[in-house]
Amino acid sequence: GQLVESGGDLVQPGGSLRLSCAASGFPFSTSSMSWARQAPGKGLEWLSGIYSDGSTYYPESMKGRFTISRDNAKNTVYLQMNSLTPEDTAIYYCASGERDKKVDNLHGLDYWGRGTLVSVSC
Repeated sequence: GQLVESGGDLVQPGGSLRLSCAASGFPFSTSSMSWARQAPGKGLEWLSGIYSDGSTYYPESMKGRFTISRDNAKNTVYLQMNSLTPEDTAIYYCASGERDKKVDNLHGLDYWGRGTLVSVSC
């Protein structure tokens, strides 16, 4: 399987971005999908997850600003990010879990993309 993220960019504080993750080589429609990020000098942080039935989950710290969605016809998952701050600067990764693996168990997921860089700065 393969995942390719896109949409990362330099954005001003308060701005928005939509990241995309195109999937191939595995049964996307029956897989859970997750987004995570790694900021400079920090560990991997889970951001959101979506199951095959469309149900979504977020850590408390991300609720309200980030929205995950999926388009099974396009084998693509999205992350809409609003009200960005410099603390959101990181490499953003998507990951997949066949047969709806638990979205926040990052170590148990099957495939990972190479990431896309989001920089938030004036």
